[in-house]
Amino acid sequence: MELLECIQKRVSVRSFSDEPVPEDILLESIRIGNLAPSAGNLQARDFIIVTNKDTKKKLMAAAYGQGFLAEAPVVIVCCANLQRIRSYGRRGIELYCLQDVAAAIENMLLYFVDKGYASCWVGAFDESAVSKILSIPSHARPVAMLPVGKQKGITHRTSRLNLESIVHREKW
Repeated sequence: MELLECIQKRVSVRSFSDEPVPEDILLESIRIGNLAPSAGNLQARDFIIVTNKDTKKKLMAAAYGQGFLAEAPVVIVCCANLQRIRSYGRRGIELYCLQDVAAAIENMLLYFVDKGYASCWVGAFDESAVSKILSIPSHARPVAMLPVGKQKGITHRTSRLNLESIVHREKW
């Protein structure tokens, strides 16, 4: 599939079949994610692949009951690695590592579309609860969760603001 087609086809899917996602697809998605730009090429991001049903239920609870997290065959928890970015000081810890993770996530979402899988960028969750559930060390923090699987049903693209609403020239 062409890149523009993947971008235009990508939607946030919240209903998944129980068909498993092959391990090679999961690992390749992370490899593709890690090809994204990163501050100083420090690649301040780590990924946790979760397939255990009980763990996914706990993640669902930590995400304020978003049931599709437990329904998806796999959830990838995308983390910022604060230790890897520490050479950039406070700005690296507060911003650059989040940008690193976000860039990787977009690559991953587009890769899933290309391979016939669906996902949703989930950012609404209790960070400390997710850290505890997954034994995330103190030098890392969960930034997003990506449920991944084959789409069940139809998801329609939501509207986007027109360019006149978001483009500014020379100043705001």
